[in-house]
Amino acid sequence: MKMNLQFYSGHSGCLARLLVLSIAVIVGAWLLPGVDVSSFWAVLLTAVVISLLDNLVRPILIVVTLPVTAITMGLFLFVVNAIIILMASAIVGGFRVDSFGSALLFSLVLTAVNYLLEWPNRYLQRKDLPADRQHPSDTDDEGFTPYEEIKD
Repeated sequence: MKMNLQFYSGHSGCLARLLVLSIAVIVGAWLLPGVDVSSFWAVLLTAVVISLLDNLVRPILIVVTLPVTAITMGLFLFVVNAIIILMASAIVGGFRVDSFGSALLFSLVLTAVNYLLEWPNRYLQRKDLPADRQHPSDTDDEGFTPYEEIKD
């Protein structure tokens, strides 16, 4: 039986995503010596600014860097993420990132923590295949299961 719970649905979805990103910022600042967040309000403001930059600036950066991203098979997106982190550091007064390397590591930590915190939501929102697309569990008309080999 599939439960119909959705953590990010409705009007509170934006707040839930900001909460998850805020937790990720706290964890990243705690783990990395080159990243510093001065207060709780700086954490919230950093989450808002990173979210806005992800939605407004990141698509432009991805289009501009598309050839390099294609050549590196998508690995250059980590550099784009680090640029977003450095931009957020320049905008938010209580959020400091020392270097590009720290920003790159911070973006990896944010990605990992976001993935772990959003995993229950992805599990709850998964959609089961319709019955006609699922693999039949019983045998067909001739008595063979779908993976039995027919020998002459």
